[in-house]
Amino acid sequence: MKKLMLVLALASVSPNLMANSVATTPAANKENADFVAGTKAIGRRDWKAAVESFTKAAQQMKGNADVQNNLGYAYRNLGDLDKSFMHYKEALRIDPKHRGAHEYIGEAYLKAKQPEKAAEHLVALEGICGTACEEYRDLARAIENYNKAN
Repeated sequence: MKKLMLVLALASVSPNLMANSVATTPAANKENADFVAGTKAIGRRDWKAAVESFTKAAQQMKGNADVQNNLGYAYRNLGDLDKSFMHYKEALRIDPKHRGAHEYIGEAYLKAKQPEKAAEHLVALEGICGTACEEYRDLARAIENYNKAN
């Protein structure tokens, strides 16, 4: 009974917060057929199919940062940086501490030749998960490689 009261109290205070935190879970993602299809399309590097599937998932799973992050990733790999940035920013609006979105938007900024913005997301990752997390290490490596090449 106390748990139910707490859930109801939280829902009345911030229904969007509750929806966002519930919608972005590994279990919710695995239960959505379009999310699963999009994940498989990414595995095949079929970016158009990934966009189609995650677009459908986004309509069903409003407030899901993982869906938005994956849409950003698929669009980035299609070469559409404008749409990529739009979805990464939406993922970060939903979940400002989404490590994958920080990593991937940083990599997109490198593609857009804006390393200073990539560095901002590296700093954000350090604050979120330190320097040992995979997302921090991957973005740091991408920035290092960018700097060597330019």
